[in-house]
Amino acid sequence: MNDYQMMVDAYKSAGGEDIFADSEVAHLVLERDQVLGKHGVEGLKVEADKISPGAVKVKITVKAGYKIKNPVHMCFGVLPKEGRQQIDMVVKIEKNAAVEVRADCVFPNAVQVQHIMDAVIEIEEGGSYIYKEHHFHGDHGGVEVIAKSDINLAARGQLVTKFDLLKGRVGKIDFDYEAVIAEAATVEMLARISAQADDQVKIREAAHLQGKDARGILDSKIALKENARADIYNELTADAAGAMGHVDCTEIIKDQAIARAVPIVDVRHPEAKITHEAAIGSVDSTQLQTLMARGLDEEAAADVIIQGLLND
Repeated sequence: MNDYQMMVDAYKSAGGEDIFADSEVAHLVLERDQVLGKHGVEGLKVEADKISPGAVKVKITVKAGYKIKNPVHMCFGVLPKEGRQQIDMVVKIEKNAAVEVRADCVFPNAVQVQHIMDAVIEIEEGGSYIYKEHHFHGDHGGVEVIAKSDINLAARGQLVTKFDLLKGRVGKIDFDYEAVIAEAATVEMLARISAQADDQVKIREAAHLQGKDARGILDSKIALKENARADIYNELTADAAGAMGHVDCTEIIKDQAIARAVPIVDVRHPEAKITHEAAIGSVDSTQLQTLMARGLDEEAAADVIIQGLLND
């Protein structure tokens, strides 16, 4: 079996769709620094080139006015137990263009694997970029994910990012996302993570609502058990009239897990408004008792509640 088929099979086993043979669906498949498959569609340009051992530069451009019909699928990963993958990504969404990208990152055998993502995202006036990233890390906890994004969102643009890691061990995650939001533009940054054993999660998401009537939502939901730890820093700044936003961090802990949430709300205009909510604690006792009354044991009932939180 070749590397391409192994990557596709790993992608499917992690819940991915069978779309790589569809001529109407753009895709990109990377295993470490090897471009195993690539396909584009009208209005969308996808470039991927190896720049050094373990490192690939990816450039995505959506031409002005194009609305890409089907989600673009990307599969990134490292198949062996050890390895390194660095992706330098440049995304440009031109004026009034729109695309949704679904990225699946698979590390099924990881014992000592590093995955680095450094992204620069530019969304021009009226552009829309939806990026949904799903991770599957296997059972060893041997993955370190380091991700950084610098984002510039022009007037009336839209950005949605969603990260989820619900199956397998987290290992270590370190995110640093920063976005500048112009007039009447909107940003949503969502994270859903389940951590266990000695997993470590660190997330920093910052959005600067610099334009009039800009909107922002930072929403993190993290479940921790055993000796896992999470440190979540959500920062929302409003500089202009009509700018509005909300910061929401919910962390459920069990066993000896440690959770820390730091919401930073910075309002610099009298006609701007930002709200925030942070909740850290155990599984809701009322919900737990209700499920146990229906025949579930305590562990199974807690898992149902946690999965409901993370799938929200």
